[in-house]
Amino acid sequence: MSAAAAAHAGLWRMGSGSSTCAASCKVCADHCGGINWLSLSPDGRHLLTASEDCTARVWRTADNQCCGILQGHESYITFCHLENEAAFTCSADHTARKWDLTTGQCLAVYRGHTSIINRILVAREYLFSGSYDRTARCWSTETDLPVQEFRGHRNCILALAHFSVQDVLDECEPEGQQNREFLVTGSTDCTVKVWDVSSGCCYRTLRGHSGAILCLVLDVPSKELFSGSMDYTIRRWNVVTGDQLKVFRGHKGSIICLEVVSQFLYSGSADRSVKCWVADTGDCVQTYKAHKHNVSTLKYHAGFLFTGSGDACVRAFNTESGILQRIFRGHTFIINCIQIQNELLYTASHDGTLRIWDIQDICKQRNSHRNDKSVQGKNSQKGSLSRLFHNKEKTRG
Repeated sequence: MSAAAAAHAGLWRMGSGSSTCAASCKVCADHCGGINWLSLSPDGRHLLTASEDCTARVWRTADNQCCGILQGHESYITFCHLENEAAFTCSADHTARKWDLTTGQCLAVYRGHTSIINRILVAREYLFSGSYDRTARCWSTETDLPVQEFRGHRNCILALAHFSVQDVLDECEPEGQQNREFLVTGSTDCTVKVWDVSSGCCYRTLRGHSGAILCLVLDVPSKELFSGSMDYTIRRWNVVTGDQLKVFRGHKGSIICLEVVSQFLYSGSADRSVKCWVADTGDCVQTYKAHKHNVSTLKYHAGFLFTGSGDACVRAFNTESGILQRIFRGHTFIINCIQIQNELLYTASHDGTLRIWDIQDICKQRNSHRNDKSVQGKNSQKGSLSRLFHNKEKTRG
């Protein structure tokens, strides 16, 4: 039996059963406090949960069992990141830590911040962190020594992104320039800053927002950055020139989460909705409504958009039609993070539980729908969002 099949089989054996709203579910209630984040390893074999109970837990996706407890932080863990062999966490105790995934041993403690660390980001051989102390920092994950400190924001840093020159510039760039690394930070001072990692200098400041920056997402192929703000807008920037290319207006609340998928940008907002935008034009082509509270997290998978909310529910929407396909009920507090692996949906909540849902039927339904459409007349003249999706992908392809 494959690992995926074993995971599904175990889910059905140990699940709490299905309902008219949701697929079968396993509830993992090992944590004694809310779960703030959930990270999936690149190889898909493990998950990592970061909790208010000052611990992080490692879970095998093969059988959905807890296989390790990471203990050592002196306050709640705000965020985590999982690699195949190592785990990284950050905390309100002002430190970040590196852990051995097999033994659970703490391999390094990264000190220097003087307030809560909100976010960490692991890229290449670097660990980046952003804090309430208005600074970002960088350490080497190979030597565990500090590399750089980034000072310049006037308020706390909530969002991080990273790119290298070779990701966004032409191959004709002078030799030596192509190895430059850049950190992007979003702050409650309403600005986005781009930093040269080697020097620690602010390379560029992106101004335009009138509210705190809550989220950032890079679209490296197009050399563009999207920022979401409490001013109810999303802004698109050229990361090379720093030019503001577009302002996305339409939400009536803060932009909490963003995801770029192909040529589309998805945004989750405090106005209880998710919108789908054509990334290069800023046209809103779909609005997904159903949540009764802030949309706190979202994840695209196989033609569906899974959204988590402060209403304690996760919802699955067909991205093309906008139709609500499924409501996942069971959590009792805000959904903080979503991951998907082997057609299992993992949801982490501030209620302290990790829940696992079987979404095989949704994915099969999607495939069946696509097959039905291919059999039907393909020459319909009626305009539709599905045609827009198809044409955009064809044009960019």
